[in-house]
Amino acid sequence: MTIPRIDPFHAVGLSTLAHQMAAEGRDIVHMEFGQPSTGAPKAAIAEAHRILDSDAMGYWESAPLKARIARHYLETYGATVQPDQIWLTCGASPAFVLALNSAFGPGARVALARPGYVAYRNTLRALYMEPVEIACGPAERFQLSAAAIAALDPPPDGVILASPANPTGTILSDAELRAIVDICRERGIRIVSDEIYHGLSYIGPVRSILQDEPEALVVNSFSKYFSMAGWRLGWLVAPPSLVEAVQARVGSMFLTPPSLSQHAGLVAFDCREELEGHVRMYRHNRDLLLERLPELGIERIAPPDGAFYIYADIGHLTNDSLAFCARLLADTGVATAPGLDFDPVEGNRFMRFSFAVSTERLEEALRRMVPWFARAGNAER
Repeated sequence: MTIPRIDPFHAVGLSTLAHQMAAEGRDIVHMEFGQPSTGAPKAAIAEAHRILDSDAMGYWESAPLKARIARHYLETYGATVQPDQIWLTCGASPAFVLALNSAFGPGARVALARPGYVAYRNTLRALYMEPVEIACGPAERFQLSAAAIAALDPPPDGVILASPANPTGTILSDAELRAIVDICRERGIRIVSDEIYHGLSYIGPVRSILQDEPEALVVNSFSKYFSMAGWRLGWLVAPPSLVEAVQARVGSMFLTPPSLSQHAGLVAFDCREELEGHVRMYRHNRDLLLERLPELGIERIAPPDGAFYIYADIGHLTNDSLAFCARLLADTGVATAPGLDFDPVEGNRFMRFSFAVSTERLEEALRRMVPWFARAGNAER
């Protein structure tokens, strides 16, 4: 069997270059990744220090953390999840692999939005599955719709949802999410929902797929809302019908996430006041970017309902977003992500800004980018 070809994650290459530049003394503003600048909650860090001094640790799956996550679904969404449906993983990426490998076999066709997170497409291919990308533009608010899924012939085996989405930050309405659930039930399509950006919404509460479809698989993580990307802690919620399949795989493929992170994660769940302060900062950064983007000549963007991204159309400036982002980094020290990562067809004319940085660093990035974009616009004319 031919080994599948996997596209590079271009933002990783640009980030590597940015870190090399920083090592050479350049001041870099990192807006290429969705990585919170705030750090883990203070109480979670204090708990980690206590555990380091008192526990030798080892392979461990925290029953209290699984129970706390189950309680979170009941309190936040009114959805009943049993602790034995939850698997703790080293971040969302292994949880996503575990979900796909447990629910689908080689050759499975799985639908997803384009633009969408690069790892969806690449992980499907690495597992010998076929990504069925559905073009989603401004008319669709860059999101999947029930109508688009209904139009697929033959129906896919699965569909990946992300709301809020990466790279766009768009959120599905409750009505559209329910309509997607209805069409997937009707056509026998399994849903995998990436809910890693839940908690980061600027338009009100976000609905979990588990409120409408208990047979869905849900991926989540402590990396975004909980500001614990480096702790490598995530989870998968699987329906009862897949518990045995997931259990059979997780011990052989992943074992357990770091014990230290599990202890800290349990404490982080109750640091809401501090975490909501982070969300207020992201909201402020979002508003600042929306106010200042016209100074960069950027007028067409995806609606940033949630997460901490703005996906911007720069087709009036370039037809090569990768080269454009590389020049921006070299000239200004501002690292961003090319749209090519998220959309291999139209992404050459888009770029993504992450506003997960501090407000001070965002203001510095804008100070550098405004004149640079003006020069880029003049060059095009």
